[in-house]
Amino acid sequence: MDIKLHKTATTTPRIRKEIQQAPASVSDSELARRYHVSCPTIARWRYRSTQHDRPHTRHNLLATLSPVQEEIVVALRDYLRLSVDDLLVVAKEFLHSELSRSALQRLLRRRGLPSLAALEKQESATGRPMLD
Repeated sequence: MDIKLHKTATTTPRIRKEIQQAPASVSDSELARRYHVSCPTIARWRYRSTQHDRPHTRHNLLATLSPVQEEIVVALRDYLRLSVDDLLVVAKEFLHSELSRSALQRLLRRRGLPSLAALEKQESATGRPMLD
């Protein structure tokens, strides 16, 4: 079975389920001794409804661009095949003067846009010519 755990996880889904099913008469410290984990770990898993780790990404992503500006950047990348540096120059000039390269790179990664090298390799494999 493929279990995806946080790299520093001290419990498995089976142990987490046992913690959640433990009767209220069993104290957190007793469960902590039984499973060789800390009391805060027991408290964390005792009251959750699932046995899976929560994502560690922010719920409110700190985006520099508005959603409309992001769509424009994605369209520019898709149609003009601009590199990140060229796209940054265009976006800073016409969309948001304080846009950073790292914010632009995060946007492209978040949207799942491949690098230009990957696009060229994909297009050469399919035989579709690149747009100039």
